[in-house]
Amino acid sequence: MRLPYRILSSINNYKPSCYILIFAAILFVLSSCNVVKRVKDNEHLITKNTIIEDGKVNTEERVNNIIIQKTNLGIDGFLGFPLRLHVYNLARPNIDSILQAKVLSDTSKIKWKTALLSRKQFDKEIQSRKNFNSWLKRTGEAPRILNEEKTIKTVNNFRKYYYSKGWFDNKVDYEIVRDSNKRAKITYKVTKNKPYVLDSLKPIISSPEIDTLYKIFSKSSLLKKGEQYDEQNYTKERERINNYLRNAGFYYFGQDYIRFITDTIGTNHKINTELIIDNRSIRGDDSTAIVPFKKYKIKEVNIYTDDNFENRFKAISDTTTFKNYNLYSKDKLRFRPRALTDAIFINKGDNYSDLARSRTSRYLNDLQMFRYPSIDYVENETDTTLTANIYLERRKKYQLGLDFDASISNIQSIGFSVTPGLKIRNVFRGAETLEISGIAAIGASKDRADDVSTFFDINEFGGNIRLTIPRLFTPFKTDSIIPKYMAPSTAINLSATSQQNIGLDKQTISGLLSYNWQPSKTVTNTLELFNVQFVKNLNTSNYFGVYSNSFRRLDDIARDIGYITENETLAAPPGQPNRFRDADIFINDVIGGNTTLNTEDNDFIVVNNIDERKQRLTENNLIFSTSFDYKKDKRTNIFDNDFSIFKWRIELAGNFLSTLSDVIGSTKNENGNNEVFGVAFSQYFKTEIDYVKYFHLGRKSVFAFRSYAGIAIPYGNSNSIPFAESFFGGGPNDNRAWTAYNLGPGSSNTTNEFNEANFKIHISAEQRFGLFGGFRGALFVDAGNIWNVLDNVEDEAATFTNFSSLKDIAVGSGFGIRYDFNFFVLRFDTGFKTYDPSQIEGNRWFRDYNFRNAVYNIGINYPF
Repeated sequence: MRLPYRILSSINNYKPSCYILIFAAILFVLSSCNVVKRVKDNEHLITKNTIIEDGKVNTEERVNNIIIQKTNLGIDGFLGFPLRLHVYNLARPNIDSILQAKVLSDTSKIKWKTALLSRKQFDKEIQSRKNFNSWLKRTGEAPRILNEEKTIKTVNNFRKYYYSKGWFDNKVDYEIVRDSNKRAKITYKVTKNKPYVLDSLKPIISSPEIDTLYKIFSKSSLLKKGEQYDEQNYTKERERINNYLRNAGFYYFGQDYIRFITDTIGTNHKINTELIIDNRSIRGDDSTAIVPFKKYKIKEVNIYTDDNFENRFKAISDTTTFKNYNLYSKDKLRFRPRALTDAIFINKGDNYSDLARSRTSRYLNDLQMFRYPSIDYVENETDTTLTANIYLERRKKYQLGLDFDASISNIQSIGFSVTPGLKIRNVFRGAETLEISGIAAIGASKDRADDVSTFFDINEFGGNIRLTIPRLFTPFKTDSIIPKYMAPSTAINLSATSQQNIGLDKQTISGLLSYNWQPSKTVTNTLELFNVQFVKNLNTSNYFGVYSNSFRRLDDIARDIGYITENETLAAPPGQPNRFRDADIFINDVIGGNTTLNTEDNDFIVVNNIDERKQRLTENNLIFSTSFDYKKDKRTNIFDNDFSIFKWRIELAGNFLSTLSDVIGSTKNENGNNEVFGVAFSQYFKTEIDYVKYFHLGRKSVFAFRSYAGIAIPYGNSNSIPFAESFFGGGPNDNRAWTAYNLGPGSSNTTNEFNEANFKIHISAEQRFGLFGGFRGALFVDAGNIWNVLDNVEDEAATFTNFSSLKDIAVGSGFGIRYDFNFFVLRFDTGFKTYDPSQIEGNRWFRDYNFRNAVYNIGINYPF
């Protein structure tokens, strides 16, 4: 099925309103394809399932998932187009007989083809047709044929489901409507009737030690008098009681010992429940003993620090006792005792606890010092105590890594890099990890001068040292504030890089001291106590070589006012020293009043803005900040598609250096700013909020939503935000109708290569759905922009002044095709400028809404 070439070749010439008509025409043609092509005469394709619950349609996913025979994917969806069914219908059900009749039985055709190709190639062609036919069947989806037996099973499942929710007297019927076009619709009619509610809960507990705890653990019971019966609540209550008792010392307890007996006879829709907790059953060879449950305490905790297969027959040679922990080593103990005992939550004299066991296992794994730590409990026959044995197998102390890379880019014709790395475990015998890495890169510049003798004129060198300590490295105790079950850790990082003939030839030195801890399974906190970054630009004269759009704008203005002739330029040939000196002279002449421009001319304002931007982006930066990050991630696993993630970050920079400057009376530059080591340090407040929510709609359909807001306000020693700390818009993970750094600020229509500002709002919504095989589709809308606020930018179009500035929020929309490789997703998104605030008011909607002006994004994994 093809669209006429004339339509395809001229599609970009249509106005936006025509696209709706074209799209509707395409859908009409596709929808007219025969979906019952492979449905036999005595069969019916299920086109719709409807659940009528007490006279109302029920669309809840949980209830609709009970239906055994679902419709083909997409047949009853928004567009009503079952793509996978159509793909399946393209396959021939009897491909072998067709090939036999049309090809293999015709000796003249075989003779002609084998003469043209060869017998081997002919056989391959026949096999390829069969393989393609099989691929269509695998990729497509066979028609869902009505089977009334499965419909009856679905009715029974509905009865069980509503019974489990408290409607014991429910009634479920079904109705099938078949038409003459081999299609069928099924309607399930549910009458729930009056529900049953819990009236009483009577405990019958056989073991005295558990019975004495009933008043305590019953306070948190999930079974409440007067609430409607729900079988799931009984299941969760069993799990809750089991968890409580196993964390209270009952080592041999299990859920099988908990039972519920319900009585509804003559109770007027009320339920009387008995909670039965049986005694322990001990099975012997010939008999079974029934005994009361007993609490078990931990008598000893033994840690075997170097248990492995190679030394399994070796005798223990090193024994240490530290804080009631026994440490055994077959070789010399390589760890300080506290480094290991801090990771153990099983304590001598405590009641047995599943929670202590799982925390110990998790913490030992997080240390990344051992392979598969294991914990065994041995019952002591003389009393009700347990001996906990923890077996640890050390990983290799040293781990080397080496990566090579070759690349090309817009600044180099070819480049090579090598990244060596060394990881040292237990470097100070406290389970610390020291990671040392470096980078060495060389490349050939595309715009190097002809007389340059060295081919590889680009280079970058750097190194990084990171020390991770599995506790909070502070001079005071923090256990009462951040206990060890929160898995606290400290990271110390130092790095330095140097570039030559790359942009402005930056030299960067940074240092970090951060603390991390997890108050719960879903919450992670990070405190960066010190984060120091020093950036020095060595080649500021190459500014216009990097920001070429700004240079071209200067060139145009200089020609327009007669500063240079039409054949002249403000730049010297590539390779010449200080080749943009004339551009700097022109800026000084304009600002100094030595040209025909005055301060009220638009071109004067443009030149002045370019100069301010140049000064800001070429100045050296010193950032000394403190920040706090909070993250709450409710995602249970990588397959969870119904969750939320909330992130919040707050950062303060420059306060420490400002206070220090006031105390010591440091010198100030010509702008009145304090300097440290000859550099004016940055001072600002910054905060960001990010919220992501997924809604699972069933059958590979997910609605994803993201909202983001961030602001950075300079004050004190700064009147602007460093480029590295500012915000940008556009790109494959932002507003996909604009390329990265190409959106905003506000309604300004700049030609800058990198547009950035200090305030950002962004919202995205995306509907994801399955197509066929590993292919996924998406429809998305992105909205947002960046603005300048409370800084030194005076351009009204780029400044957020009040709520009326929200009219400059850019809107992009589009579609995406993704392929799921299971371990990552390859993403191709096409974004269209739906509302462009850089256009004049009244002409912003759908102005460039076509494929010619679309932005094509390629990304790895989902945008949020």
